[in-house]
Amino acid sequence: MTAHAKVIVDCDSAGPGFTCAYVRVAGDECAFIETYTSHARDRMLRALAESGRSVEDVRWVVVTHAHLDHAGGAGSLLAACPRATLLAHPRAARHLIDPSKLVKSATAVYGAQRFAELYGTIEPIPAERVRALDDGATFALGGATLRVHYTAGHANHHFVVHDPELDTVYTGDSFGLVYPALQRGGLFAIPSTSPTNFDAQEAHKSVDRILALGTKTACLTHYGEVSDLPAIAGQLRGWIDRAGAWVDAAARSDETLEAMTARLARAWRDAFAEAARALHLDFDASSYRHLEMDTELNAQGLAVVADMRRSPPPRA
Repeated sequence: MTAHAKVIVDCDSAGPGFTCAYVRVAGDECAFIETYTSHARDRMLRALAESGRSVEDVRWVVVTHAHLDHAGGAGSLLAACPRATLLAHPRAARHLIDPSKLVKSATAVYGAQRFAELYGTIEPIPAERVRALDDGATFALGGATLRVHYTAGHANHHFVVHDPELDTVYTGDSFGLVYPALQRGGLFAIPSTSPTNFDAQEAHKSVDRILALGTKTACLTHYGEVSDLPAIAGQLRGWIDRAGAWVDAAARSDETLEAMTARLARAWRDAFAEAARALHLDFDASSYRHLEMDTELNAQGLAVVADMRRSPPPRA
């Protein structure tokens, strides 16, 4: 390994190319950026060993936000890395110290058995092993200095990590999803509008902020290192505008939440198919199956935001 390097870890046992994390090596130190769930811990530790480093060398475990496909395995990974400290947005940090609300809400959606299959065990992290980072804060890793930038829009507790030494930025879900299996004859990038904090205006600001860093590449959690950032941003802007318009219209409707979610899922499916045709992409049935989870999650996220907008504010 060179003095500064990163290794991509494919985390999702359900299939390749959905979710990844990164081992960032700098001199004698290293960091994990993103953790997926506790199911990925062994993969993460194998990647660490293959990088020539041990758990004693791990200084930081960094999560871009608290959604469980990014941070669900943080407690398990911290337990395996005795000298590491978790770095997170302040709003994410408190939920990782006490994950009971995360677990309760996800269990309500999936049920206990399915929750365990998807996310494994969510271990609380001792507060003394957690450092919350302000917007613009830096942290040192070997000879490198990395900086976080708050990027709301997908979640209000999200940041990205700028890595000037490697000329990249770790974007979590703030710079969309670019699945390798869907790059079939051209670029296909989509946003993540999963529950519960989608905000179109903030999502645009986040794209702007990432582009303003001027990096050669971006390292996405879904999935991998990508270049041609202006083209990705262009596609994302179109989707963000469309999603924002869907929320505005849904907030004016009298549909039930369930009906709204189903209608928005159909809208996403139709829009994905329309975009694939317009871009002359070689999509087949497997391509749309690859998109199905995001179709459902994106619909749920927009429906929840629309429903919250039309609900009367709580009494003082």
